[in-house]
Amino acid sequence: MLNFLRSEGIDEKLIKGIEEFRKEYPLDSEDEVRLVKPRYHFYGKEVWNEALSALLCGENILLVGSKATGKNVLAENLAATFSRPNWNVSFHINMDASFMLGADTFSNGKVVFRPGPIYQCAVRGGFGILDEINMARNEALAVLHSLLDYRRIMDIPGYDIIKLNPATRFIATMNYGYAGTKELNEALTSRFAVIKLPFISTENLKKLLMAEFPTMRSEAVEQFSGIFLDLQKKCEEAEISSKAVDLRGLLDSIRLMHMGLDPHLAMEMGITNKSFDEYEPALINDVIGLHIPQEFGRKDIFTD
Repeated sequence: MLNFLRSEGIDEKLIKGIEEFRKEYPLDSEDEVRLVKPRYHFYGKEVWNEALSALLCGENILLVGSKATGKNVLAENLAATFSRPNWNVSFHINMDASFMLGADTFSNGKVVFRPGPIYQCAVRGGFGILDEINMARNEALAVLHSLLDYRRIMDIPGYDIIKLNPATRFIATMNYGYAGTKELNEALTSRFAVIKLPFISTENLKKLLMAEFPTMRSEAVEQFSGIFLDLQKKCEEAEISSKAVDLRGLLDSIRLMHMGLDPHLAMEMGITNKSFDEYEPALINDVIGLHIPQEFGRKDIFTD
């Protein structure tokens, strides 16, 4: 990861700070299983500089952005960069404190405490990824307040007060556009350094495609990045919904093409068919057709 950061032109002072962090908080062998190797790199120098600066200062960060801006990719990249175990908590409306912190359970005929993911992350110096944090109820999130502010403690009713490991950081993500989301509680928001993620740029999208598909022809890189950016523009102008602006879907489609599937069929599976509107698929297919000729095949996309 550090070599990648250097290739992206990240401030050397920040990279040295990461190296010092790693030396001060070495990864325990029992936590190696939770050290995630990211599938994708996050591209965006300015966002990297903001996130690294905040984490090195001991802050927790809140990543805010629309669909396909790379919030979860960045969160995983950050955990890997600092070489910390990763606990991922996906929030939902029925989430409660006992799931996050832990609860009593029976073991060998007696009541014992079963630690939850937030508890384990806190005491073992992990990076906790709080995914779609604005989907949970405010009363459930209130238990995080003492963890995220200057106190950095966790009071377990009936047990003890736990102090956070100095290496622990929390990275929350949120998207206002999804069903079930709501305004985040002001008290909770104030405990994060907030980073707004922009839409991926043309340059960074091309970097991602070339990194993921090294044998892709340069012309094909231009074509597929053009499809995604055109769909993104149509979404911004409210011509189509955000369902088609699916970067994961685009990458999945290209993998299907690499396996030999017809490009138009692959794009239907990865992009077009995710919209169940009566008219929207036709608009999406028009964009795809502008960039990919009907006779387009695998040999036009890849060199291998």
